[in-house]
Parts: sequence; structure tokens; C-alpha cells
Amino acid sequence: MISFILNDEEIHTAEKPGSTLLDFIRYRAHLTGTKIGCREGDCGACTVLEGQLKAGRIEYRSIVSCLTPLGNAAGKHIVTIEGICTADLNPAQQALADHEGTQCGFCTPGFVVALTGHTMEYQPSEPEAAIESMSGNICRCTGYKSIERAAITVSNMLKTKNPDNPIGWLVSQGFLPAYFTAIPERLKALGKKTDTGVAAKTVIGGGTDLLVQRPDEIAETEPMLLFDRKDLKDILEENGHCIVGSAATAQDIMQSTLMRAYFPRLKAFFFLVSSEPIRNMGTIGGNIGNASPIADLVIFFLALDAKVHLQNTRTDEKRIVPLRKFFLDYKKLDKQPGEIIRNISFPIPDKNTHLNFEKVSKRTTLDIASVNSAIGINMQGDIIHNAHVALGGVAPVPFYLEKTSSFLAGRKPDLDTIREAYGLLAGEIAPISDIRGSKEYKSLLARQLFFAHFAELFPKKICDRELLKLL
Repeated sequence: MISFILNDEEIHTAEKPGSTLLDFIRYRAHLTGTKIGCREGDCGACTVLEGQLKAGRIEYRSIVSCLTPLGNAAGKHIVTIEGICTADLNPAQQALADHEGTQCGFCTPGFVVALTGHTMEYQPSEPEAAIESMSGNICRCTGYKSIERAAITVSNMLKTKNPDNPIGWLVSQGFLPAYFTAIPERLKALGKKTDTGVAAKTVIGGGTDLLVQRPDEIAETEPMLLFDRKDLKDILEENGHCIVGSAATAQDIMQSTLMRAYFPRLKAFFFLVSSEPIRNMGTIGGNIGNASPIADLVIFFLALDAKVHLQNTRTDEKRIVPLRKFFLDYKKLDKQPGEIIRNISFPIPDKNTHLNFEKVSKRTTLDIASVNSAIGINMQGDIIHNAHVALGGVAPVPFYLEKTSSFLAGRKPDLDTIREAYGLLAGEIAPISDIRGSKEYKSLLARQLFFAHFAELFPKKICDRELLKLL
């Protein structure tokens, strides 16, 4: 039995945990304001809010219900467009109306829900953040500027928001219905969810990949759901390493105080990974386990020479595998039956460690990569002590460039080094033509992104004019 609160109603259902939250909302609860669009997490028409008790307070975030296993809703407050409606238009709805931010209206519920989710955050609102909160939503009519103006208007309304009690303040100001104030106590009374599918063959984190690939198959299963495993959520320092739990999401990593201290440009990197709802759902364990050749998080952590920590759920046996050795072939992993990814680890970077992530896709934040790349370089004076170069979209697996990385060690990051290193890189990769581009296009992107790493990390060491000749 899966128990959760849907808007103001307590739900107890025996539906399969692998079925989608979207289908439950529309076909079981008959709440049709949540729309069926792409069913791939791209359009945002099915956006809902997920509220969860954390450290004594309730936190809400936007998610796409089309890729959310119903089992992941257990013990939470799920909010649809119907659940935020008040007697009159709430301020987010009114702002969209005032700025003519809707035309056909199909996408409008997703925009309203996402923007309302932004109002519920504990930190102060900024106009840019209000606009970014809707990054997972596509409108085919307005051209977005009217929607952006509405978001700015809403952000300006939040200047006096109480950051310690945003929900109470929003209720008092008519942003939310009054029932929201009772949700924390109701969730406590609802109790904790129980583990599902302990002996299951299918393991699901956030569902952002598997529910695109095999939704009908998974809908009939009892999967092992790891998304809410608290023991897999931590991001911490331990014995000179950073440990990232496999259930940590891209958003968890992006907002981690530790990770942002290590990598000051982390936010800019992770904006390239996906839209906010997908970052709220996609886990590092799932990104590794799905073994996509263009997995953004994998490419990022390959550049840190990370290791994968595995645990067998049947025998409790544990082992560690270098991430660069974990991918054997297309969708094939060095993972035994019964094993799950518990966490990944990488050495804590020092001040001489430099990291850069680049990605090219058809859309900036909402799309999978044509080619992505990351590089981690540790310097000793003017010399590269060691380097780790990774590329996605150029091989059957997320690709760690052994020869190129080894070549860079002991050399200066100058134009001659870049030229020679690229010669090795070109010999290591083997892109193929597919829907994301021809092999020639991907080879060109690999070249450009490799050069871009050095232009970004060592702008004072490399003559821009000379580098432009290479680009």
C-alpha cells in the first residue's frame, strides 16, 4: 500500500509502485489540470510539487510526474494545479493573466505550479531565480517574455516573505490555500514509507531515464526504490575523500555546501545538465547505473577520477571499482546480480585542482548532449601534475581518455601541448552518426570542447589570438 497526501486528500492505494504518478493523478484521482505532454520530462506540462519533511520542516520542489514512479510519492505531499487554487486567482496566476502570459493554456498549469514552488522556498526570491524555476516548462505560443515578466512581478511580491515560515506567510497573502499549514503534522501522522521491492531485479532512483526507456514494462513491476533511502543521500568528507550517496540528486550536489566550496563554478556547470525538475529527480546512482554514453554527471565525475562503491543486497558484500573501469561496453557494467551503487567517492581537491565542464546540445538546459566533456587538472607550479579528461557521445560508454590524460601529465598547458594532446584524443574516440549528429560533427565538437577547457582554465597562459586559430 502506497500512502501519501494529494493536495488536501489522504491517499492509500495498491497501485503498482512502478506506475507513474502522472497516470495516478489523471486516471485515478481524475485531476486533469496536470497535462500529458511529452512523457519524457522535456515539456513540463505534467509539473507537480513534491513536499517532504526534512529536519523538522517541509520542503517543496518541482518534479515532472510523467517520470516519477508512484512509489516515490509515498510519505509525501503531492501538489497539482488544483491544489494551489484559492477562491480567486492566486498572485502567481494573476500575474500570468495580467502580463498575458498564456495563450492556448496547455502549458499554463506547469508554469503556475513551478512558479508557486519557487515562492515556497526558504531563501529570499530574486527575479532571475524566479525565471529559472520555470526552466523545465515549454510554451509553444507566447515567446516567454510575458511569462518572464510575470515571474519578475511575483518575485517582487516576495520581498517581505518570512524566510523562516514561508508557507504560513504565503497562506496569509493568498498564494496558497489554508490547508497547507496543516500538512507537516498530517505527514507525520501518515508515517514513514516502507521499502519496496527488496528482491527486485529493477532498481530505480529518480526514474528520469528508465521511465523514458521502459515505462510500460516498469509500470507492471515491483521495483527496488532507492530515491528516498536516507543512508544513500549524504554528501560528506571522510578520510581525505568526498563521499556522495547514490540517491543524491543533481540538485542536491549542485546546492551542496561542500561541493560548491570545492568547485565555485558548480552552479554554472549543473545548469547545463538539465532543467530544475529533472535536477530535483535525477540521482548520481541512476546516472551511473543507466550507463548512457552521454551521462552528464558521469562525465563530470570521471574528470575527478571517482570510484564507485557497490554493495550486494543479498550478501552485504562490498567492493570498490574505479568509475573509469565500471563501463565495460554499451549499457554493460562491472556490476554483479544483487549489487547496488551505494555511493561514489573522489579525492578532495586542493587549491591547485582545476575543473571544467562543457556541453553542447540542441537546447541549453533541457536536452541530452550531442557531446559533453569534463577535465580535471592538478597543477604543480606551471606544470600539469595529473589530468583526467572525459568525453561523452564519442564512444559506446562515457569515455575516459587514458592516453590523452597520461600525455598531459608533466607538461605545460600551452599551445604545443594542446595540439599534441588533441592528436591523441582524436585517435582515442570513435563517434558514430545518430539522431544527435554525424560522427564528423561529434569529432569537431570533441575538438572544440577540449580546446575550450584550456581557454577557460588558463586564459592568461594561452594567447587568445593563437587559440582562436585552433578553434
